[in-house]
Amino acid sequence: MRGVLRWLGRTVSALLTALLLVGLGFYLHFLWAGPEPKPWHRVRAMAEFTASDYADGRVTTLAQYREREQLLLDQVRTEITPQLGVTDRLPHNRFNPGSRSDPGVWALNWNRTFVLQPAAEPIGGVLLLHGLTDSPYSLRSFARVLATQGYRVVGLRLPGHGFAPSGLLTFKAEDLEAATRLAMRDLRASLGAGKPIQMIGYSNGAALAVSYALDATTDLTLPRPAGLVLISPAIGITRLAAIGRIRTGLSELQGFGRAAWQQIELEVDPYKYQSFSFHAAGETQRFTSRLARRLATSASEGPLRGMPPILAFVSTVDSTVQASAVIDSLLDRLAPDGHELVLFDVNRLSIVQPMLIADPAPLTRRLLAQPQRRFALTLITNASPNTLQVMERRSPALGAPATERALDLAWPRNVFSLSHVALPFPPDDPLYGYAAPASNRHIQLGRLEIRGENGVLNVPNWMLTRQRSNPFHSYVVERIKSFMAATP
Repeated sequence: MRGVLRWLGRTVSALLTALLLVGLGFYLHFLWAGPEPKPWHRVRAMAEFTASDYADGRVTTLAQYREREQLLLDQVRTEITPQLGVTDRLPHNRFNPGSRSDPGVWALNWNRTFVLQPAAEPIGGVLLLHGLTDSPYSLRSFARVLATQGYRVVGLRLPGHGFAPSGLLTFKAEDLEAATRLAMRDLRASLGAGKPIQMIGYSNGAALAVSYALDATTDLTLPRPAGLVLISPAIGITRLAAIGRIRTGLSELQGFGRAAWQQIELEVDPYKYQSFSFHAAGETQRFTSRLARRLATSASEGPLRGMPPILAFVSTVDSTVQASAVIDSLLDRLAPDGHELVLFDVNRLSIVQPMLIADPAPLTRRLLAQPQRRFALTLITNASPNTLQVMERRSPALGAPATERALDLAWPRNVFSLSHVALPFPPDDPLYGYAAPASNRHIQLGRLEIRGENGVLNVPNWMLTRQRSNPFHSYVVERIKSFMAATP
């Protein structure tokens, strides 16, 4: 018997050793086979805002915050541009001055915080919070509409963004939260007392808005938002992102800079990083997990009250975040205080419908089978299985009768669903829109329609196939305007 146990022990030990060696081999292959970090992956943003800047009183106003941003943009010109090699001076490298991906060729560089002031005295304020790896460009379409409606609009550039992908190596979730508090207090000071402030958050920015609103329920020094608009909210992400919280220290060693990066891509987008760091994944997982725990604790003795009304827009299929988390971790925990979920279904008449997986939209099926909810549900779906036209099916909270309304909108024939990144952008968006007027001045990622062999293009395949703009954007705009008018 002892001989058998010794044999089993040696066998298990050998298997574990083999697995360790195989894992080490794959990791070394990952480090050495991938592209090398470029200057924009290595430069450190010395002027970037941090939570300690806010806590210590060094940066407490939006004007001071924007001064820091100018230093960051100057650093691109003084530290990154001089390091560009011949292979970096590509016509679609955002860091190559004058290229089609250079933010500088746009009339306004949307990588920095912007403020839009209405023509007359503001009726209120709106703070826009973009997502992870994004920039204030993400929400510019809403900013322009809301400014014409009489709101003072602030599109905040969050720390670690808008400068260079290297910002994804060092930012902390606390930095993003501090920047949000600074912007809300600055907006309140500029408006004076009594005028409502709304928050619109996209992806990770939506989670920041929820976290801030939760803080404001107990911290009376924080300006209370009148309402929250959440677009593709990152309330829950995959647990695999937790790997980003592991620190090996290898990335600090000469020749091992690749260890810090989950993926290194050509930076062809002027307003969104294509490269992604393990640190950014880890910080996002830490922040969203903490938010989920806070919501669960706050609702442990019954539905959470005191949160501002929430209007959330979600695509029923979303490969970036867990779309169901906005229900399980947020809306299902709140008291019925005017909250609503707008869910965009898949195209039920797409020409590629036969190629879709068996159940492409389980979230739609789940919600339709749940008549008793504390929040209202609006489903945007095909008016019938035989048409591309869409309809609005609204079901109030607590099981009240549903209503239906035809919309003067339709699915594009070759689009089978929306996506996480599509919801904030109109079809004619100059960068991501599929119906944008042609431009020879800057890159147009939404208009790319090219075919060929695998492994030839210098951009990932998802950039060519993922839906980048929303054919129902006008509906989103109208719902936001109505929501804000009803939450003064």
